Amino acid sequence: MVIMIAAAAENNALGKDNQLVWHLPDDFKRFKQLTTGHYIIMGRKTFESFPKPLPNRTHIVITRQKDYHPEGCLIADSIENAIAIVPQNEDAFIIGGGEIYKLAMQFADKIELTRVHAAFEGDAFFPEMDPSEWELTHISFHPKDDKHQFDFTYETFLRIV
Repeated sequence: MVIMIAAAAENNALGKDNQLVWHLPDDFKRFKQLTTGHYIIMGRKTFESFPKPLPNRTHIVITRQKDYHPEGCLIADSIENAIAIVPQNEDAFIIGGGEIYKLAMQFADKIELTRVHAAFEGDAFFPEMDPSEWELTHISFHPKDDKHQFDFTYETFLRIV
């Protein structure tokens, strides 16, 4: 299964200057829980936004740079080739950024979206979802609290076949 996982604002902003514009610890925990032990596919800039590779995940980095070979990562030159690297019986999580989500949308079977209930200035955006192609199958609201500055909702969408 190809699963896109993202946190996006009400205006679909993902981040600015290669950084998230909010801090939601419970969302980080959910991301870790869902992706640990799996293949994660990302663009080069998303990979470079991490201080180090994420533990217990197989990283596939999409880049057009021929000489780009970060230690411990698999490299692909397209979303199609990145998905093809993942063994048939394994889930692949697309983790960003904005351009990679846009390219991956046609291949995704499932979307795990954390909707942050605010609008932000951004330079990377989650693509619009065609409502005729996606069914909302799970929703879980989390109000803001002392650790979370914003309300947010976990939303799971499955592709309508």
